[in-house]
Amino acid sequence: MKKYLYILIGLIILVILGLNPLKPKNVSSERKLSETKIQSLISLEEAFVEISERVKPAVVNINTERTTKIKPFNPFGEFRFRSPFFEEFFKDFFDAPEREFKTQSLGSGFIVDERGYILTNYHVIKDVDKIAVTLLDGRKFNVKIVGTDPKTDLALIKIDSNNLPVCILGDSDRVKVGSWAIAIGNPFGLHHTVTIGVISAKERSVGIAEYENFLQTDASINPGNSGGPLVNIKGEVIGINTAIVGGGQGIGFAIPINMAKKIVGDIIEHGKVKRAWLGIHIQDLTPELSLSMGVDVEKGVVVAGVFKDSPAEKCGIKRGDIIIEIDGRKVSTARELQQYVISQSVEKEVEVTVIRDKDRITIKVKLGKIPEDEDIELSKEEKVYTWLGISVQELAPSLREEFGLSPDENGLLVSFVAPGSPGDEGGVKKGDIIKEVDRKEVTSIKEFRKIVSKIKKNHTLLFIKRGNFSIYTTIKNE
Repeated sequence: MKKYLYILIGLIILVILGLNPLKPKNVSSERKLSETKIQSLISLEEAFVEISERVKPAVVNINTERTTKIKPFNPFGEFRFRSPFFEEFFKDFFDAPEREFKTQSLGSGFIVDERGYILTNYHVIKDVDKIAVTLLDGRKFNVKIVGTDPKTDLALIKIDSNNLPVCILGDSDRVKVGSWAIAIGNPFGLHHTVTIGVISAKERSVGIAEYENFLQTDASINPGNSGGPLVNIKGEVIGINTAIVGGGQGIGFAIPINMAKKIVGDIIEHGKVKRAWLGIHIQDLTPELSLSMGVDVEKGVVVAGVFKDSPAEKCGIKRGDIIIEIDGRKVSTARELQQYVISQSVEKEVEVTVIRDKDRITIKVKLGKIPEDEDIELSKEEKVYTWLGISVQELAPSLREEFGLSPDENGLLVSFVAPGSPGDEGGVKKGDIIKEVDRKEVTSIKEFRKIVSKIKKNHTLLFIKRGNFSIYTTIKNE
């Protein structure tokens, strides 16, 4: 009896330990499962290898040279000696000719047309005296600059050759966070380095260009990678590697290829970028603004100003309109609207849907070409500019009289501050006179707009006159 009891206890222990003595272990099944997983990894590895071999021949190393002239230091400056002897002696000693220093920099680029057109970053070839390109096969070429676009940090250059390997351009609008991302370039001069990661985020802004809509990736990007391609798992270019966060590991940024496609086409066809324009000042619709404006809309873009003779003015868009759609696409932020407009062709007709006095209106607008800053001004009835919730006006005689200001008072009048806006949180009040922005005097909307458009910091310093007192205040930039 005890013998059977011991056998039963032993079987129970074996079952608890996960062993079944009554069923033989299927070693081949486990081995097959393991081999299946290994094969999947091998397939992925082979995909990366294939992409690398296919794309690398179209990636180029860019070497630039810049000459800097330095005048020898003269400790006497503009001092003049009374004695002609000493004057001539020290003049001969210190007035040596300027010395030239040559500095070299490295970058990357990739061929987008078999005729020799290469796309890279503007900052890679900015203010250089000489540019040379080296291909994967060792061939070297001198370069011609075809066109540049500093506002997006893009440049198109050309080498004199034909039948070149070309990168296939993908669709960056279809990229999803978590998708594979492969960066190829020449970090620290190490030719055709391949690094792998994922798309970490989209629509990032880091303050290095006027128009930004970066893809963020953790694929390793280092100095020298700038201008190289960021490709997807199909080997299609989805971005142009552009920037890294100082001290940040695994944080790199790439310009979406869809933004570059139109720019490349414009430069090849026209020699410059023809950027589309609505002609409005815009800001995000916040819950506070929605409540203050009495509209039942959660997301949209507020028209804070309309430029004189702009496409928007000609078609009837007005200050205070809330744009909720363009060409049937919902818009939630000012950046979304801006990116869509600049991606379109000049003279294209778009449909803009706005909320005006709680009514939904659709307006057809023929996009114009954005003029230079000095050529544009706000409409006469729109002499108000809104920035971070602060609406400012120039000091017309009627306003001076209304607010009791002297004729020699300079600055811009704060006519409205949106509740809950950065301006409100920074303590700006209606009736304040803004005298300076980041220590620069402002007397006109044009000056104000020009200064704030170039601000890249997280905070902006304002110098304000309030009544008989003057104060400084800091506004947090959104």
